[in-house]
Amino acid sequence: MAAFVIKSLVSQITAKHSPSDHTSSRIEIKSALISVKRRCGSKIPVLAASIHSENDQSIEAQKKKNGNAKNIQSNLLQDAEYDVASKDAHPRPLSSTHLSNSVSSGSRLRVAYQGVRGAYSESAAQKAYPNCEAVPCEQFDTAFESVERWLVDRAVLPIENSLGGSIHRNYDLLLRHRLHIVGEVKYAVRHCLLANHGVKVEDLKRVLSHPQALAQCENTLTKLGLVREAVDDTAGAAKHVALQKLEDTGAVASSAAASIYGLNILAEDIQDDSDNVTRFLILAREPIIPGTDRPFKTSIVFSLEEGPGVLFKALAVFALRQINLTKIESRPLRKQPLRASDDGNSGLPKYFDYLFYVDFEASMADENAQNALRHLKEFATFLRVLGSYPVHTSMV
Repeated sequence: MAAFVIKSLVSQITAKHSPSDHTSSRIEIKSALISVKRRCGSKIPVLAASIHSENDQSIEAQKKKNGNAKNIQSNLLQDAEYDVASKDAHPRPLSSTHLSNSVSSGSRLRVAYQGVRGAYSESAAQKAYPNCEAVPCEQFDTAFESVERWLVDRAVLPIENSLGGSIHRNYDLLLRHRLHIVGEVKYAVRHCLLANHGVKVEDLKRVLSHPQALAQCENTLTKLGLVREAVDDTAGAAKHVALQKLEDTGAVASSAAASIYGLNILAEDIQDDSDNVTRFLILAREPIIPGTDRPFKTSIVFSLEEGPGVLFKALAVFALRQINLTKIESRPLRKQPLRASDDGNSGLPKYFDYLFYVDFEASMADENAQNALRHLKEFATFLRVLGSYPVHTSMV
């Protein structure tokens, strides 16, 4: 069996030795810092520029542009549009059409999350990095791109929930982008029923929130006889209720959202199941060096040829080495979703091609894990290590 080398833990595994396999290069990019004045007079960094996420080649074109910092055109956001539902002024969320090429100026880590202020993702980011500057993004795609373009240092994004299951969109984005998983954080979700001050439970006729949050509170909301209306995110629902001063409408969101948008908490812990935990991934431009001094987890994605027992063989490489799998997820291979039939009868597509995402409890510094991936590479048509990172155990 030929020897194989895993490049930097995260690149696609190949069967060729190369001198570059044992060396790493650093990329230094200088970007302009953009600051805008808040109404109170202090300065905060704000991101504003243009990203066209529908163009698959926009990221590659932007990387070429970053080679000459003088060509970067930066736009200042004047002290005009802010979230005004709370006493403090804050920048609007980053959108796919309004980003800038700025980076952090200080030692505080800038961490992107999806949603608006008060979202559970913001709390997860602050749990992962207590002293960070949490940067809201309108879409998951925007958070990925903001890390790739050096606009922020990290992104903290949900990947699965104990009740709702996997967030498929982020699995697909993991493959599309070349970011590395450097950690995970588990956050216990506690839903609250929020409304404007002076509004009582009996005054409510409808409630707004994210579809999963509404589903997780179905029993409580049914008992209250409230009409459920789905919106993009929980904190966004709270913000809408506050800004519109709605008197017959509540929101299912976090206690943090209530504090930010000046809402009253009518009921706490209204979720049907108290064991409601969301797992978030921490993404960065560079991988971390795995160790063996504490428990590590490794995430990979691979594809296989169609055939009897092929998936069994793939999973057996871990079982043979006593490596425990903690997660397996399949997603259709988008560019080639169907495989042509080889029986010669109809010539019509017969099989779906899939990518398999697997998490296993081992560090890539462990020779046992390296041997497992060498074995898997023997019959995998594609294999990529997404990251090897410390296991997070706290549920607070």
